[in-house]
Amino acid sequence: MSNSPTSPIGVFDSGIGGISVLRAIRRQLPEESVIYFGDQRHIPYGSRPMGQIRIFSEAITKFLLAKEAKILVVACNTASAAALKYLRENFPSVPFVGMEPAVKPAAEHTHTGRVGVLATPATFQGALYASVVERFANGVELFQSTCPGLVQQIEKGNLAGEETRRILETALLPMLEEKIDTVVLGCTHYPFVIPLIQQIVGDSIRVIDPAPAVAKQTERLIEAAGTRNQSGSKGEIKLYTSGEPNELKSMLPVLLGEAAKVDRVEWLDDGHIK
Repeated sequence: MSNSPTSPIGVFDSGIGGISVLRAIRRQLPEESVIYFGDQRHIPYGSRPMGQIRIFSEAITKFLLAKEAKILVVACNTASAAALKYLRENFPSVPFVGMEPAVKPAAEHTHTGRVGVLATPATFQGALYASVVERFANGVELFQSTCPGLVQQIEKGNLAGEETRRILETALLPMLEEKIDTVVLGCTHYPFVIPLIQQIVGDSIRVIDPAPAVAKQTERLIEAAGTRNQSGSKGEIKLYTSGEPNELKSMLPVLLGEAAKVDRVEWLDDGHIK
């Protein structure tokens, strides 16, 4: 880990979902450089065993630290559920920011006491989600859906097509019948389909994107560590993928709102990244 203010923020996800968090960090901290790792070779994480996700997350952490990242943002709800505690224990000098489903703000603002939560199976099964529900969802009824296939559609760039709409309607229409007034997005891929979600549920339903809160927490931690970049010039963005770099690069103007360099990395047989 680097303590230099000019060192980058490290961000990783199973694929392109964490770019929703990168986008929020970019808005909150435009002067910071960011290194992003999308593990598109292994997507989706949501259906994988927790132990395997921990192995992937540790290798990616080591890769980003070798690039002198000063803080690591686990921009993946599944990886946060499976690996965040493990990473903090094994890299005690590294500040980590993780994702947790925004059940707390949903519970605080719901009028009907009924909230829909969209997340992956691993997120729902994790201790992190159980802890958030236990602490903050007292008196609130939660309606959950794993939205099978939605991550894969978003990875293809299908943000508004028929199949994406079908998956979301299957999840959301039964929730609307239960009189939910809030939808929590428990996967970093899902903010990219907020316009479609809002079309389906209507403007009266609040949809919570967790990315801005994660960007603010990242800002708080680098401020506290004295590693915020005060240069005033715009930071650089560099992306790495274990998948196809040209596909990711072509989607950046839509997902991120700007272009950036994308390099491919290889997973080695011993679980390291080259």
